[in-house]
Amino acid sequence: MPDQHKLNVYPQGDLEVVMTRDFDAPRELVWDAWTKPELVKRWLSGWDGYEMTRCDIDLRVGGAYRFEISNADGAETMGWGGVYKEIAHPEKFVNTEKFDVAWYEGESLLTNLLTENGGVTTFETTMRLVSREARDAALASGMEEGMVVTYGRLSDLFAEMVAGVPA
Repeated sequence: MPDQHKLNVYPQGDLEVVMTRDFDAPRELVWDAWTKPELVKRWLSGWDGYEMTRCDIDLRVGGAYRFEISNADGAETMGWGGVYKEIAHPEKFVNTEKFDVAWYEGESLLTNLLTENGGVTTFETTMRLVSREARDAALASGMEEGMVVTYGRLSDLFAEMVAGVPA
């Protein structure tokens, strides 16, 4: 069955961007896909032709994460990381985020909430930026298009896992 869920992205107040997406998967599986490197590597690779070349996750308060994706010849790399501020398995994690080459100023704070209803999990991220200008730059950056691609890959991963294809 094709994925019918849509990514919703909208500004909230002067400093925040809210992003929500439903997934046909139980909350525990969605949590794992965001917190286990072997699963993150399978979907968070950016556009076609890119792959995740680094995926470090120290999932604890004060622990850091680091992600890097590169194109096939390694000529283009995008890296980012941050620190986990709060973890409440399996319903919430809060982390900072800063890109090596950022399209908006400063570091953002991401509050990620997972709620499940009838086997469908809603993943909601509230991204708090340092200024209205940074928020507007993030919204204008193409972030939404990239998220549609990566969340589509994540949805495909869940379909494989629910069907019993080895992770």
